[in-house]
Amino acid sequence: MIFHMTSKKPVLIVGNGARAAGASDLIYEFIKKTHIPVLTTMNTVDMIQDEYRFGFIGTYGNRISNMMLNEADLVISVGARLGLRQIGHMKELFASKAKLIRCDVDQYELARQIKSDEEKYNLDAKYFMEQLLAEEISDYSGWWNNCMKAKKLLDGYDDTEGNRLMNKISELLPVDPVVTVDIGQTVCWAAQSLWLRGTKGRIIIGGSYGAMGVGLPYAIGTSISNENGITYCITGDGGLQMNIQELETVRRENLPIKIIVVNNQELGKISEIQHGSYDDRYFITTENSGYTVPDFVKVANAYGIKAAKVENYKKLDDYKDWLIDNEPCLLNVMLSSGTLLIPKIKWETCKIMPELEENKAREVQKLIAE
Repeated sequence: MIFHMTSKKPVLIVGNGARAAGASDLIYEFIKKTHIPVLTTMNTVDMIQDEYRFGFIGTYGNRISNMMLNEADLVISVGARLGLRQIGHMKELFASKAKLIRCDVDQYELARQIKSDEEKYNLDAKYFMEQLLAEEISDYSGWWNNCMKAKKLLDGYDDTEGNRLMNKISELLPVDPVVTVDIGQTVCWAAQSLWLRGTKGRIIIGGSYGAMGVGLPYAIGTSISNENGITYCITGDGGLQMNIQELETVRRENLPIKIIVVNNQELGKISEIQHGSYDDRYFITTENSGYTVPDFVKVANAYGIKAAKVENYKKLDDYKDWLIDNEPCLLNVMLSSGTLLIPKIKWETCKIMPELEENKAREVQKLIAE
């Protein structure tokens, strides 16, 4: 037996290894059979979508996901390496109330001990899920429903302008879209708040490579591999400038790539660190410290791509037809400078910052602690 039948509040964590093994359908089957909540890593935030979505864990993870992880008494990790951005630098605080079961095809990942009493399975993720599904596991609808109620209590709580933009983009996307996302604040906002209708869509991100500028090249490759199909590219003003010449490829091949520029006119991820850790000593990250942004509409037009400046995310509705036609386009969506990423797990204390307001914390904690 893999599953611990005495568990009251189990969660499943899935990583990219589960996708690579072709276990996605089995994971949805597992959810429907057991109603055990499934959390993801950032790289696989798109694996669990629609009404099954809770979000991802770790440094910039969704607050409800990290709170559920802290309350769980059993954590089964499938194809997730559980690196520092998931477990933090104080391993003893990771899922501190839970028994940990890990499945990974890479024996060297399993050799890295997280809990002294963890159970390890050096298996293919698909085979592991088949074995798990074959077991007689109770229905956890009560735990699922409490977690879902807690999630709804927190809806909108941590939303910044960046999160609200991602939510608006989600409303305009078709069922099962393919979205590529650039590195920086953009990828964190997308992982937190970009939701997809259907369960077959993809959110393709750079993951641990951290290669700013990947959004547009990823979109080009994705569109071509999908018979020149519509692909949505969410990139930042800094990321787009890294590979801006690829607009020529988009135009030349007439690829229906919908480029949405999250333009806060700064290198937000780095300037945020300079703000929080270096007393606002900005250097080549903001307009006043040597970083500038071109007129992306004029640049796109010069390449022969239709484009428009969108003064705020609420006006994206005016361009919904652009997002479904068969032409490339660029929407330069303006965002306020200085918008921060929240919530965030503080490295020194492993606490979720900012802390939850007392009354709401009491309501959420009551639901997931029952």
